[in-house]
Amino acid sequence: MRSNLARRVLAALCGMAFIATTTACGDNTDPANRPVANASSISGSFAGAGASSQQTAVEAWVAGYQKTNPDARISYNPSGSGAGVATFLTGATVWAASDKPLDAKQVEESTSVCAGASAFDVPVYISPLAIVFNLQGVSDAGKHINMDAATIAKVFDGRITRWNDAELTAQNPGLSLPDLPITVVHRSDKSGTTLNFLEYIKAAAPADWPYELSENWPNDVGQGAKGTSGVISTIDQANGTIGYADFSQAGGMGTVAVQVGDTPTVISAEAASKAVADSTLDKSVPGKHRVVLDINHTTRVTGAYPIVLVSYDIACPAYTDANTARFAKSWLSYVTSEEGQAQAMNATGSAPLPANIAKYVRESIDAMEVK
Repeated sequence: MRSNLARRVLAALCGMAFIATTTACGDNTDPANRPVANASSISGSFAGAGASSQQTAVEAWVAGYQKTNPDARISYNPSGSGAGVATFLTGATVWAASDKPLDAKQVEESTSVCAGASAFDVPVYISPLAIVFNLQGVSDAGKHINMDAATIAKVFDGRITRWNDAELTAQNPGLSLPDLPITVVHRSDKSGTTLNFLEYIKAAAPADWPYELSENWPNDVGQGAKGTSGVISTIDQANGTIGYADFSQAGGMGTVAVQVGDTPTVISAEAASKAVADSTLDKSVPGKHRVVLDINHTTRVTGAYPIVLVSYDIACPAYTDANTARFAKSWLSYVTSEEGQAQAMNATGSAPLPANIAKYVRESIDAMEVK
């Protein structure tokens, strides 16, 4: 069960540090005197929007946060990363959730809604992306299918079109794969999940993936579905389908074991953590207080799962409304705290923030102004 998985991850990653601060976004705050949210300190209605990959985690965070802030009414629209950022940049939401960090233009645009400062992004949700499939006799028997990066690229580019293709059978000698068409299912909407998935393919199989990176699906292969839930629903309805989705929503579907070095790696939070631990910060991004990860999709670490989604929360370092500021800082502090990360782990099987990343996240949240 996912809850058991979460406990194993937490035990395995006991060397990790977490952030346990709770406040909001407004004037300035001394790191030694960070305000702590309590039942009487945060009240009002606050909205966020963005990545559908975060939906289950956000639901868990809202439930946990409201235990100590029962007067805070929090809504979240899983409209997709691109739509969430666009909404945030109009000032209609307090924060955005995105599977893609802000680009330079968005950073510049954000000054109009962030009291003259530019928005920042911090990772709050780290999860493997599953390549999920529905194949009678295989997925319904709880079996994985092994694929290397080149094979994955060819399947999603429509150059491997049947389940009993020679490349697939060679990598899966223990499976009886049917002579059945492969139907690719991809996101129809602009999606950070798509971008994260394609970043892996582009990095690990550059010779087999001719397209530029984008949040939009780049070819005409297969069929599109809106949102993570749409992808999962479409795959679930038809035999022979394959697609990609956040691990938290993979349910009982079959998943691809991805080749790393000479060994196929089955998807898990522990395996995703190994890939994140073998990654670095991208310090080239413009703007202050941003914590953007450069995931090593070509990791050779044994047992690492290289298709990792890092989802960010995007907020202002300063807000014109003091109550909104207090909530924003309090919210970010909670979701990145030990308790908040444990809530996400229990709900989704996600991996907690590694110690080196947590340090930078803490510094960014501390810098938020609270009046």
